[in-house]
Amino acid sequence: MPRSDDKTLYVLPDGTEALLDGTCREPFSILGRHNAGAVDIVRVFYPDARRVRLVIRRPQGGWAERAMRRIDDTGLYVGYVPAGASYRLRITWADGVEETEDPYAFPPLLSERELELFSSGRATGLDRIMGAHPMQVDAVAGVRFAVWAPHARRVSVIGDFNIWDGRRHPMRLRPDVGIWEIFIPGLGPGERYKYEILDAQGRIVPHKSDPFARQAEIPPATASVIGTSGDLPWTDEVWMRDRARRQADNAPITIYALHAPSWRRPKGDPALTMSWDELAAALVPHVQAAGFTHAGFLPVMEHPTGWSWGGVPLGLFCPSARHGPPDGFGRLVDACHGVGIGVILDWIPDRLPPDLHGIACFDGTALYEHPHPRPHDRSAAEGTPLSCNLGRPEVHGFLIASALMWLEHYHVDGLRVDLRGCAAEHRDEIAAFMRELNMAIAQRVPDALVIASGGLPGSGITMPVERGGYGFSFEWNRATPCGLRTYLEHDPQWRGQHHGEIIAQSAQAFSEKYILCHSHAETAHATPSLLSRFPGDAWRRHATLRIYLSFLWAWPGKKLAFMGQEFAPDIAWNPDGQLPWETADLSLAAGTRRMAGDLNRLYRACPALHRGDCVPGGFAWVIADDMTNSVFAWMRHDPDNAPVLIICNMTPEVRHDYHVGVPHEGYWHEIFNSDAIAYGGSGVGNGGGVQSRPYAIHGHGHACVLTLPPLGVLYLSMARVGS
Repeated sequence: MPRSDDKTLYVLPDGTEALLDGTCREPFSILGRHNAGAVDIVRVFYPDARRVRLVIRRPQGGWAERAMRRIDDTGLYVGYVPAGASYRLRITWADGVEETEDPYAFPPLLSERELELFSSGRATGLDRIMGAHPMQVDAVAGVRFAVWAPHARRVSVIGDFNIWDGRRHPMRLRPDVGIWEIFIPGLGPGERYKYEILDAQGRIVPHKSDPFARQAEIPPATASVIGTSGDLPWTDEVWMRDRARRQADNAPITIYALHAPSWRRPKGDPALTMSWDELAAALVPHVQAAGFTHAGFLPVMEHPTGWSWGGVPLGLFCPSARHGPPDGFGRLVDACHGVGIGVILDWIPDRLPPDLHGIACFDGTALYEHPHPRPHDRSAAEGTPLSCNLGRPEVHGFLIASALMWLEHYHVDGLRVDLRGCAAEHRDEIAAFMRELNMAIAQRVPDALVIASGGLPGSGITMPVERGGYGFSFEWNRATPCGLRTYLEHDPQWRGQHHGEIIAQSAQAFSEKYILCHSHAETAHATPSLLSRFPGDAWRRHATLRIYLSFLWAWPGKKLAFMGQEFAPDIAWNPDGQLPWETADLSLAAGTRRMAGDLNRLYRACPALHRGDCVPGGFAWVIADDMTNSVFAWMRHDPDNAPVLIICNMTPEVRHDYHVGVPHEGYWHEIFNSDAIAYGGSGVGNGGGVQSRPYAIHGHGHACVLTLPPLGVLYLSMARVGS
């Protein structure tokens, strides 16, 4: 063994000055263990330590201590151990003593295969490669960090564990792909951290949260949090086994869309937010009682404070900490599945916030996003979302890993892909990305739904990729609900002049597989509530809203209602407040809520109302030309079940002895009447049903002679169906 005063042991390698001033690109070439024949020289950097000692494992067992020499006032300590010997560090701080392994004694942990897959954008389970992951290396517990910053000169992990000092834990660069990694012993779940990045010009960019973080601080705090490893505990085996059947094209799908923070506030206080567990206790029974098959959440991903809808995500891998730890979100999903309710999330791959603690200008360049002017100037970008650069394979992999993580780790049943913010000049790369995304999901999670919400060029949105389409399960259809709403906004006496606008909707009803939706964007802030758009007094406005819902629930396509529509609020949705629950039990609102629940249950119980939602044979006009009376009638068909006849009277006039052709002789039960007294209506109807008469009309050999209620919708079927 050499003498402790052997000066050759303390000769510092090239690059030490760069390490000390925080600009070293290769810290592992200086720090850690370096062989010098019979001994290994060990260098560590602890600028705030009082002293550092080596704790060395003896060959015969036990441990021995040896002091390390501090090099001047640099904070660099140098010592030696027998070649290959295990060692630990005992560090004396001003407030105590810490014993730990040396982070720089560990080899690279990411394999060459993982790096190759990352750079190609084809890595499966990328979220398990990148980010912060608790693990054991050589029986030593700690956390492996990995982050992509190819243009950086230095990247360090900072946190409470190193007093947010970027000199303490500079990372190892894997230069072929631009990934930086380090394993830090002794860390575990719950620790806060960020990345300190020195850009190519030698500037430290604003400290960055982890793009792959599984957990974050509660905003407005911005640090990432080391999450737990392993799978969540699940009790949803029955749901997962039956999910493919429940989400098929011919299944009944009705989605209750909501914004989790503003659905209900604790004590009604706008400053408070329900936890995931509180949502599970209150929301799940509400959705179940209303008869919906799915709950659809506006983005639950972490997002900046100023973006109250969550529409510009900051953390694509972590549920918002506003509602509590991530495992609480898993319990919410599990609770939904336990009562037969699926979960769909809004997922936004085309834009990111300009907040400089996020992934914008991550390594000092436009890395995840398309280039934009003055990337370091907050005033240039504040308030304007940036466009993700989907032309980069690494960004492809990042986004696809996020989608798969929600579907696999959190058992989410579908993603609504929001593309409304994509710029026209990027449409081609978005189209290519969407096909790649849908192929990846079809391979890994074939029974999950992927729903397009617009922004894609051309047709074939729901056609399989192998047939030249985009491969989505469904596409949002705003045109039909908006067209119907516009029609109903006209005074009833003039609606006949706009009859053709409704008829035209049927021409496109099967051009894709649709979900009919009245989205949140049409109910927020200065936008009038749906109820307040309709003409007339309170009774007529509620009756018209009942038409709106009854019409859409009988029209081809799956259904989506935004929260609150089930009880007809008279005010616009405010994402910073809550729904006006104090009005939900008023007589007209309660009637609408009762009707909405019955519509959902009827839609599920009547095969003709849902099995043909995506096939032209499931729909046929009966009366499309009665502009004088503003009456529409159509039939919903299923080959193996009784058809359902739908008649809509769009005026407040009662229509007596109104003849409607039907295909079969017999008794037609009135299975639904939107004018029922229980729904707040006037109670005009047909006494439970009518017997058809044998004469030809509307292309059929039989007819029902009906009383059409004012501003009302009837459903009739030869099968008796309880609502």
